[in-house]
Amino acid sequence: MTTETYRDAWGIPHLRASGARELARAQGRVTARDRAWQLEVERHRARGTSASFLGVGALSWDVLARRARLDDTARRCFAALEHRDPETADWVRAYTDGVNEGLAAGARRDPAFARTGLTPGHWRPWTPLGVWLATHILFAGFPAKLWREQAIRHLGPAAVGLFATDGPGTAGSNGWLVSGERTATGHALIAGDPHRFIEDPGVYQQIRLACPEFDVVGLAVPGVPGIAHFGHTGTVAWAITNAMADYQDLYRERLRRTGAGVEALGPDGTWHRAARHTETVEIAGESPVEIEVIETDRGPVIAGGPEGLDAGVPAYGGTATAAGATDPDGGEARALALRYPPRVTGDLGFGALLPLLRARTVGDVDRALDAWTEPVNVVQAADTAGGTLHRVAGRVPDRAAANRLHPVPAWRPGHAWHGTHETPYAGLTDGVAVMANQRGPATPLGVEFAPPHRADRIHALLDARRTWTADGMAEIHTDTLLGSAGALLDHLAALDGLTPAAARLRDRLLAWDRRMDAGSTDAAAYAAVRGAVVRNLAADPVFAPLTEPPAYPEVLLPWLALVPRIGFALEHLLRAEELYGVDRPAAVRAALEEVAAGPPAGTWSDTHRLAPWRALPYEPGQAAGPYEPGEPYAEPGLGGDHDCVLCTSAVPGLTDRAARGPAARYVWDLSDRALSRWVVPFGADGVPGAAHHHDQLPLWLGGELAPVVTDWALLERTEETDD
Repeated sequence: MTTETYRDAWGIPHLRASGARELARAQGRVTARDRAWQLEVERHRARGTSASFLGVGALSWDVLARRARLDDTARRCFAALEHRDPETADWVRAYTDGVNEGLAAGARRDPAFARTGLTPGHWRPWTPLGVWLATHILFAGFPAKLWREQAIRHLGPAAVGLFATDGPGTAGSNGWLVSGERTATGHALIAGDPHRFIEDPGVYQQIRLACPEFDVVGLAVPGVPGIAHFGHTGTVAWAITNAMADYQDLYRERLRRTGAGVEALGPDGTWHRAARHTETVEIAGESPVEIEVIETDRGPVIAGGPEGLDAGVPAYGGTATAAGATDPDGGEARALALRYPPRVTGDLGFGALLPLLRARTVGDVDRALDAWTEPVNVVQAADTAGGTLHRVAGRVPDRAAANRLHPVPAWRPGHAWHGTHETPYAGLTDGVAVMANQRGPATPLGVEFAPPHRADRIHALLDARRTWTADGMAEIHTDTLLGSAGALLDHLAALDGLTPAAARLRDRLLAWDRRMDAGSTDAAAYAAVRGAVVRNLAADPVFAPLTEPPAYPEVLLPWLALVPRIGFALEHLLRAEELYGVDRPAAVRAALEEVAAGPPAGTWSDTHRLAPWRALPYEPGQAAGPYEPGEPYAEPGLGGDHDCVLCTSAVPGLTDRAARGPAARYVWDLSDRALSRWVVPFGADGVPGAAHHHDQLPLWLGGELAPVVTDWALLERTEETDD
């Protein structure tokens, strides 16, 4: 069997093989060569062993991964896949064989291994499933239920709606489908950008996979075979956004120790035996930590235990140490269990991956997605015959409404799962469909959705022109109009009796074009006032109970932080008829006067800078490209903001730096795949200083897209060939 590896001018791998299995092996091998460090970090994160080489900062995640049973769930799902779909299981196994073949060579390329003393490990057949689980376990934002519980307790039920918005821990996206009736070619266009925490190396891998059965270009998840989220087969293309569905539940558990182990109180009023064992978490440079792993009939216990929520706290800060929460009946809620679909069903949805690669029509994509599990997505697809698809894909359990809002008592009946919801479908309006995490087809399945600003703006931009081409989509990707600015500007307009400096700043902001352009000084001034308003509101005594650190693992705390919650919900809070007696005009006035007395000296991009996550920060002076050798990496300045189509999320009131943003951009052209475009924030190569490590960054920053090359004659065949 023969596999061939080609590269385009951006170092993107184009793989060709004699069969699907051989192709999966080649995909694993080339991914290991390009991204060995990233793959090994993800494997260890899935197993809960990353602190063994990354240190104490990774401990909280490792504890969560182990207590949530991610690795064990991956094993279970793979065993079920072998029984249910042996072809796909063998295909996944071939991918891991390829990873194992390429890891040693990939590790030699990356200095991070020597720097940490990490030796490449061995990928098992279920490792890709573990990587998928670890990547998406927090994707649905189940920790938001802990926030809602606290907000309801201190502020009342209305707080759910006031604070319901695409917040600090969720991942969203933009996506739009333009049918052939609205394009110059008569064939559909699909475009968009997934919004994720920006990581370096990137969370998406541009790749082409070709064999006699299929020839697909798209964005793969490193560590997972195939092309799941964004792909173009030549005759059909698809893309996704987060549906914002709620499909994970938290249960408050009453646990007790017995001579035989641990028991949990069930909804039948009976104590039931819980599974229990201990595990040791190794920590680089520190003593190991022993943790207790408990699983009830609801699911794995991710916080607390029989002695309380703050019992068994890892010695190096794995959990906050505030007093434990109380359950709705007034007793101590000693533990928190997580119930998530793959743990319950043994199915992670990998049965959809090969059918997606083999798809030729939107009907094929539709049938493939019937097997999809998580994350729950809104999907758009189009084919060369004129077919279109707009649907929700994934499994959302059918259960009581309270389960969606907050943790529910495990010992009370009425909170069990009863099958799954049917996934909704939607159509196009005037030849267009837009998805941007707003309320839409997935509305019956979720609680919190993104404000409509991004979706409304994309609709408006598309409506401004009757006929579109692939080249025109970049202007939509990079639009910086801030649709949520009106609420604060209306409050500014109502102020009187200002100091002269504040009055001048107020008038300047009211005349501002509301664009968060990188070079805008007005955008910088607006952001400064907004941040000060958020801090002033958060300092009001009414919110004081929400500032107390809760007794939950550190990895969950971003969802419970008051300032980001107020920052992302600011529009709702300012427009609400009443806000718990908070004097909002006074908070806005004080913020305006504060900024007028010390206005920002530069432009929005001077403080709004890209802050990607790296498992291992660069060493001083380490080349990161595209810089001169030895030149240190500098955070690039950005335009855009959370509610712009160019969604580069600052955290108002906390920081202007952006940890989230477009993890890729794409345009799929159904008239000719060679007219398609794509870009990622950094590059195809995960090795710092390599030629293709950061070579796409200038394109990404400038809103440009690289061509999708489909002519093999235009590609360079490399020596990465096995016969």
